[in-house]
Amino acid sequence: MSVPKTDALPLGDAPTVRRCLAKALGGCKGDDAEIPLDCVAASKRLIKAMQSVDVIVLGAGAAGMFAAIEAGRRGRRVLVVDHAKAAGEKIRISGGGRCNFTNTGLGVERFLGQNPRFALSPLRRYTAQDFIARVTGAGIAWHEKTLGQLFCDGSATQIVGMLLSDMAAARVELWLGTSLGSVRQVAGAFEVETSRGPVRAASVIVATGGKSIPKMGATGYGYRIAETFGLSLVETRPALVPLTFAEQELEWMRPLAGVALPGRVSHGKTGFNEAVLFTHRGLSGPAILQISSYWREGEDIILNLAPGRDMAAFLKAEKQASGKAALRTALAKVLPEKLARLIETQAAAGGPLAEMPRAALEKVAGQVTGWHLRPVGSEGYRTAEVTLGGVDTDALDARTMAAKAVPGLYFVGEVVDVTGWLGGYNFQWAWSSGWVAGQVA
Repeated sequence: MSVPKTDALPLGDAPTVRRCLAKALGGCKGDDAEIPLDCVAASKRLIKAMQSVDVIVLGAGAAGMFAAIEAGRRGRRVLVVDHAKAAGEKIRISGGGRCNFTNTGLGVERFLGQNPRFALSPLRRYTAQDFIARVTGAGIAWHEKTLGQLFCDGSATQIVGMLLSDMAAARVELWLGTSLGSVRQVAGAFEVETSRGPVRAASVIVATGGKSIPKMGATGYGYRIAETFGLSLVETRPALVPLTFAEQELEWMRPLAGVALPGRVSHGKTGFNEAVLFTHRGLSGPAILQISSYWREGEDIILNLAPGRDMAAFLKAEKQASGKAALRTALAKVLPEKLARLIETQAAAGGPLAEMPRAALEKVAGQVTGWHLRPVGSEGYRTAEVTLGGVDTDALDARTMAAKAVPGLYFVGEVVDVTGWLGGYNFQWAWSSGWVAGQVA
């Protein structure tokens, strides 16, 4: 019997379905192949058995789980798929294991991207106070550390546990250890290839994160989906990452490895007053991680090792009060001893303060409060906390996180070109963007 072309098998162009049909049909070829009636019936049963849901969420991280919970609470049949063995792994390791889950000082100026104001709508619709209320309602104790940063009193696994519990209550299905393949539109819906077989869904929420910390499974999968559907991307780069230096700087930096102190690091008009840490590869610490999101190759950063202090006046007073003391002795009153010795050596100041002219002291003061340094790079995605860039927000609706040109397709969290400061901002973006998508998907 000759079987003509037909639309009766709308999913037959999917690789997994094709392979199954080819095996079932014994390798038949061509549009007019002779297909036994029992094989046709088997093929129809195969397609009918395909997993079908209302919403499939790609990624079981913060944004993905939150979007799934909200969609599930609306009565939607939701499936979350992730190749990782456990959900919320980046949540688990965040904040030194205590999860800096949000920040009370949210503002658009604390987010980066081609259009930082895009984040305003989601952040206003689901606020830090909303998430704090959810954490408190789950019986999780928390505290404010510094700069509005909120942490669990106990373990970050409490946040993961809360999300998993909420997913279960919303009847969300979770597939872990499941790899993802292509995503395509078929007959008015989406078909997602997975290692467990194809899944058909009315909506797809892409919450696969960025490229940061690849050892935890981070990939560029979400960006490839965006490109498949014609969405533009903003160039990605590591952010919130330690900076590295050339060998000539490392010669004096390496002996300082492990030295940490409060400081201010600036780049252009942007600066951060937080801790600075010297490492064997260069500089790290919160202030450096923050400025790394703004710094670009070939540019300087400015390091102030004594913010808020008039070092010229301090050294002048030390010279008058303790003229016989060495420069390092005076500097060690405000700086770690190793750093004080280094600055003394670089200033070639071997004698007592009394023998140092005013200009020399002012030069030292200038170095302490305005040390120009030029990194050569960063430690890359290996240690970066987030990825800068991603899916262009011009292609998305801020009210829903939906792709404007592809109804039913949503992008949330780190995969989008919205990157927050260190200190809970990126988690709040995950909660807010996930919540918004979950209200409509």
